[in-house]
Amino acid sequence: MKVTIKKFTQKYLSNFYYFFAHLRFRIFFVVSLSLFVGVLDGFGLAMFLPLLEIADGISPTEEGGNMGKLIFLVNGLNNMGIELTVPIALGIICFFFMVKGAFAFINGYYKIAVKHYFVRKIRIENLDLLAGLKYKYFLSADQGRIQNSYTTEINRVSNAYSTYFMSFQNGILVVVYMTFAFLVDWQFAILVSLGGLISNLIFKRIYAGTEKSSKKLTKGGHDLQGLMLQAVANFKYLKASGSIKQYVNRVKKQSIDVENTNNKIAKYGNILFATREPIIILVVCTVIFIQTSYLNTPLEGILISLLFFYRALTSLMQAQSSWNNFLTVVGSLDNMTEFTQELVQNQEKVGKIEFKNLEDKIVLDNVSLSYGKTRVVKNISFDIPKTSEIALVGESGSGKTSIINMISGLIPADGGQIRIDGEPMGNINIPTFQRKIGYISQDSVIFNDTVFNNVTFWDEPTPENLEKFRSACDRAAILSFIETLEAKEFEMLGNNGLNLSGGQKQRISIARELYKEIDILILDEATSALDSETEKEIQVNLERLKGFYTIIVIAHRLSTVKNADNIIFLNKGEKVAMGNFETLIELEPNFKRMVQLQGVHSD
Repeated sequence: MKVTIKKFTQKYLSNFYYFFAHLRFRIFFVVSLSLFVGVLDGFGLAMFLPLLEIADGISPTEEGGNMGKLIFLVNGLNNMGIELTVPIALGIICFFFMVKGAFAFINGYYKIAVKHYFVRKIRIENLDLLAGLKYKYFLSADQGRIQNSYTTEINRVSNAYSTYFMSFQNGILVVVYMTFAFLVDWQFAILVSLGGLISNLIFKRIYAGTEKSSKKLTKGGHDLQGLMLQAVANFKYLKASGSIKQYVNRVKKQSIDVENTNNKIAKYGNILFATREPIIILVVCTVIFIQTSYLNTPLEGILISLLFFYRALTSLMQAQSSWNNFLTVVGSLDNMTEFTQELVQNQEKVGKIEFKNLEDKIVLDNVSLSYGKTRVVKNISFDIPKTSEIALVGESGSGKTSIINMISGLIPADGGQIRIDGEPMGNINIPTFQRKIGYISQDSVIFNDTVFNNVTFWDEPTPENLEKFRSACDRAAILSFIETLEAKEFEMLGNNGLNLSGGQKQRISIARELYKEIDILILDEATSALDSETEKEIQVNLERLKGFYTIIVIAHRLSTVKNADNIIFLNKGEKVAMGNFETLIELEPNFKRMVQLQGVHSD
């Protein structure tokens, strides 16, 4: 039974189920408060009729009078020994509305608290899911969509929550007021209900247009974010090549498309806003005319009903307006649902064994990897002993980076097995293994923060951490430079290390990895973007680390791997040969040709 209700809710009340999945019982508390506020408002309004009758000297206690079934309120007060007089009736009305005001405040405050909880929960859940996302999936994912979903779309989903439950709350008030109206005069209630249904049918076309535009807006937002990300990432090239204007025109076009969609949504909202009150008055006037002209109902007999119906119709129009506002962001809600599901479905599998330190060696045993139908690594086998230096060389596309991605746990092998100290990698908790890996690429990662935070990854500047920071910087040969800075370790580096040379960036990157207390150091073309002199200096620094860390190097410049313990020469995803520098020159003609072309000489 429970499963059936869940499936029904997911299918027919998917939006409600999405909110319920994140908020649970909080939803029902919000709904209950809204219901209670509506009931108190109804009781307060209902007491105006006995007040008017008492003021005219009429007893309001007879069943079937102007109060209809609401006479139970007066009878209940009489049973409690409270005899209605004008002052007492006024006091009761004030009491109902004061209590209603108190609960309206509680309701509003609680809704804001729930909204903040909802947004925070989505952000944290999706950030945790991003942290556990398969790297292979990330490579093929739409970066603009990811960026947009974590920024703009989160805010729109927050608006979806607000407008959905505002519509829901107004719907509850409609039910409450209509119930009170039926208790007073059921004929009048039926006529006004028909008017409300007709108005809802009129607005259905607007709802459909708004929902369609909302989904288009979400897609346009993804594309715009993607274009902006690429503009920032490739700014130097676009500027230097004179292509910036052409690219900006493309961004402008996408921006205009997004704004046009926004304008269309705003137009639908304005139609609802402009027609809301005229439709209410039209429905009420039509019903009053029918009641007084054809059903011969005295006007004074429907005054309280009229008040309830006006409240009901106002709430109905507000519900329709809120629903249309919800539809303006429903595309974001659908996107967030799909986005979260994709993140969940593409989480990497993590083993249970926590990695402490590399004790023996890493073994690649007949390992293969494919991207789609393309096989990029073919049955590779070799060992990486602890504290050894292994180099991967070969032409572009030979599989070097793919092998590194598998060794570092970014991408699991399709075939064969990688073992860490004899344990299959699939059994190891990969994040604990990766925390023992230092990774340095040719594109140095520099954050817009202080030198200390760049190296320590935002550790607290305690005396122990400062000492550890200085030690790492000293081993990376960057400490003397830091001492020349005005604020020393607390100097701001700017966007991507704007004021640093390429060599200084690399040394800070090396210091960051050494600060982590790593076991394995991966150098992915770490010095290829540097001039020869700087490359040689950094290479000397890296040589000092040999014997303390297990070093894996990807290099096109063979001069940087002359002293490696083993060099694996790759071609089209296959291991062609393996040995030290001199051995490969003798055994592998293609490697010898590369050495000669680069003018590298063995010692």
